[in-house]
Amino acid sequence: MNTISWSDFENVLLVAGTVLRAEVNEQARKPALKVWVDFGPYGEKKTSAQIAALYDPAELVGRQVVGVINFPPKQIGPFMSEFLLTGFHTDDGIVLTAVERPVPNGARLA
Repeated sequence: MNTISWSDFENVLLVAGTVLRAEVNEQARKPALKVWVDFGPYGEKKTSAQIAALYDPAELVGRQVVGVINFPPKQIGPFMSEFLLTGFHTDDGIVLTAVERPVPNGARLA
């Protein structure tokens, strides 16, 4: 395991946001969902995430998620992904990082 400095961690902008919309990403090579999230003062951002094994698009709307919003955009087929949706790999699929109780959109992980 490589260690990082506190300043390295401070450079990663991990924030909470609320899912506004989600749909199946038909163009993805692996099962994925397109997800649009309101990150408060950081605005609305979209991503394509391989979370289709465990999540239905309709159940995500209104849910708070955690994303890394300061990676450069990444082209995924014809879709431009603007943030990384965080989660944990399991044998059944990716389990989204949960917010234990509501926080303001844009709240930064401490």
